[in-house]
Amino acid sequence: MTVTWEECGWEGLAPRVGRCRLPGWDCTVGLVAGHGAALMIDAGSSLREGVRLRGQTRELLDGSHVTHLALTHSHFDHVFGASAFAGVEVFGAVGLDGVLTAERDGLRADAVHHGLPVEDATEAADLLVRPRHQVSGEWILDLGGGLQVLLANVGPGHTPHDLVVLVPGSSGAPEIVFCGDLVEESGEPQAGPDAVPSHWPAALDRLLELGGEDALYVPGHGAVVDAAFVRAQREALAHRFGVSG
Repeated sequence: MTVTWEECGWEGLAPRVGRCRLPGWDCTVGLVAGHGAALMIDAGSSLREGVRLRGQTRELLDGSHVTHLALTHSHFDHVFGASAFAGVEVFGAVGLDGVLTAERDGLRADAVHHGLPVEDATEAADLLVRPRHQVSGEWILDLGGGLQVLLANVGPGHTPHDLVVLVPGSSGAPEIVFCGDLVEESGEPQAGPDAVPSHWPAALDRLLELGGEDALYVPGHGAVVDAAFVRAQREALAHRFGVSG
């Protein structure tokens, strides 16, 4: 990398792993840079934001391009920028493509309701990118140079189709888990009409099994947390929704 994560307004989590907290909805996007391939995790809330992210990632990747994109779930602040990454291989949990097809108008309306300008919401909804690769269990993605990341369908929970990304630790660095909105740090986890509360605690149990006690957990919104935080949020959700076990 010819520039540092910080020079581009990103937070470095490991030598070739970083994330950015976007303005507006404090939504996290992640980047994992391999050798000859790079994975973007979520894409921001509008085409304009996606274009800006594409420019930043090209700087971080020494002029190379993002080759893979993982969408953690269907909400507009995570998927509406995806069309800026034309030509990449897009991954999502099984069923996500159907939501992005059938609920396009609803996603547009939700974006406008939350303050995205109508023109930006309409443009992004019209250009929605749907995943070509559907993850039903786990999918190992080889980014070159010995770096393999794990995409895991651990939902339902926050939505019916929640995907997380596990980056293995190396050279003393901990494992890193990009959690999407299964975990939120900057506020109480949001449970909209598409949430599946009865399964959310189990999704977090699976997430903790994948990452382990020493991992860094990157929430969809907010600061990076540890396993103890995820476990406490799991218990709070179970109590909130009356889920036993």
